[in-house]
Amino acid sequence: MSRADGPLRILHATPECAPWVKTGGLGDVSAALPGALARLGHDVKLLLPAYPALRPLLEAGRPLAEWSAHGPWPGGRLVHAGRHRGVDLLLHDCPALFDRPGGPYEDAQGDNARRFAAFAHLAARLATAGSPWPAWQPDLLHVHDWPAALAPAYLQRLPGPRAASVLTIHNLAFQGNFPLHLAHELELPGEWLHPEGIEFWHQVSFLKAGVQFADALTTVSPNYAREILGTAHGCGFDGILRRRAHRLVGILNGVDRELWNPATDPHLPARYDARALPRKAVNKRVLQDRLGLEQSGAPMLFGLVGRLTHQKGIDLVVAVTPWLVEQGAQLAVLGQGEPALEAALQALAERHRGRVAVRLGFDEPLAHLIEAGCDAFLMPSRFEPCGLNQLYSLAYGTVPIVRATGGLADTVQEGHTGFVFDDPEPAALQSALERALAAYRQPVAWRALQQAGMGQDHGWEASAARYAALYGDVLARRGADAFCSLCHSNLPPRA
Repeated sequence: MSRADGPLRILHATPECAPWVKTGGLGDVSAALPGALARLGHDVKLLLPAYPALRPLLEAGRPLAEWSAHGPWPGGRLVHAGRHRGVDLLLHDCPALFDRPGGPYEDAQGDNARRFAAFAHLAARLATAGSPWPAWQPDLLHVHDWPAALAPAYLQRLPGPRAASVLTIHNLAFQGNFPLHLAHELELPGEWLHPEGIEFWHQVSFLKAGVQFADALTTVSPNYAREILGTAHGCGFDGILRRRAHRLVGILNGVDRELWNPATDPHLPARYDARALPRKAVNKRVLQDRLGLEQSGAPMLFGLVGRLTHQKGIDLVVAVTPWLVEQGAQLAVLGQGEPALEAALQALAERHRGRVAVRLGFDEPLAHLIEAGCDAFLMPSRFEPCGLNQLYSLAYGTVPIVRATGGLADTVQEGHTGFVFDDPEPAALQSALERALAAYRQPVAWRALQQAGMGQDHGWEASAARYAALYGDVLARRGADAFCSLCHSNLPPRA
């Protein structure tokens, strides 16, 4: 379990993976990154809870291991559910925890701490010599976000040789904080339960445990890695992360070219590439017709797809939309989120029929059509760890208009591939929109913006290579120093 050269055995543990379970970008990344690593020649497996959406795969799968209840952990099975794009899918089959209706994080029974602690505990066991499935042992365990973040901590308590661990923070705002009294039930020792350990404001923090124990930390863009070290975006973790900053790296997410490519996208009535951009206009007309917008190529059509929340800057869009309509532009919105923002957008659509269209909910084909049919795409987020839609927009020749935060600042260049504004205020967004409208009125300049964005390569290959290099570095250095800030021999004293 210590190879640093050649193909690696890598286990990804994640609570989401598209197309089966997805609430946001984590599901897309969990599908694309393991596949990209497999294409680089690594032996990659992905562990996922057996939610109801995966029942057909579970029933057709091959059991690899089974265990009875022990301690706080219910009995369950490990099932091989086939290969997906070169990656073996492993399911944690535990009906008592995961076979229930609703989204993956719905907590009607109040047991999310136990559910995801059990999942993380299994991931840790699979990464040790005492694995319930000893036929395959990973060199490296890569866990994603708080639902899997206890695994690096559990690794420290399991005997024998064990894999190295990497934690990716997809969104620091989601931390997995639970009542402190659950620690004993979850087999988290008392000596960890203090502010220098895994306690966070008198709670057990799954994410903090991962930050403290993982051999390396990553997040989903270089700029976000810098931002979360400060108080504005640190979500209370900035001091913790600054102490581990030497183990933190930002690696930009990529675009899954098999799913997001205008030249091959099955959801588009007219496919195109940078050499056939006039065909993009066909998608615009189809989108206008589908949404009840006035059918004309003349109005500049702005698109927005995503969560309708304050974090995403939707209130800024609501504020500037009347002005935007006055300029002769159109707006197409797809998403769901905060009821007040949904209502405000629907009121705008009612007031400006033919100019503003809003569809609440999630519709994958429509999301693709908005990316292809719009002229520009709005992402005025207050914070955005990476963002994927601006990458899709660049690939589709749909010029992004973004706020300078997180991965948006890393991927969109003012006046070259899109338009960028700084302050999360309506006036700043309106100024960026003015620049976009002015450029749109100059066809040669607009075409240059589109082609510059489409000419960039944001595929997963380069990002996956960076992850593979990080894995190798972690494995090579394990014997030279102790990566964990909290192991049994050097546990910090209580504050």
